[in-house]
Amino acid sequence: MMLLLKCPACKNTMKYRSQDSSIRGKAKRCVYCGRSYQVRPAVISTTT
Repeated sequence: MMLLLKCPACKNTMKYRSQDSSIRGKAKRCVYCGRSYQVRPAVISTTT
């Protein structure tokens, strides 16, 4: 499943391929600004 994660700090969107359907609550690091954030439903959208 391909997800789009939006960094809450810099607002850039990153693609993330997930083998696990439950990514919520995990910590991710933005590849653009380097800040870490908790993945919440507000920062996730799916692609087809």
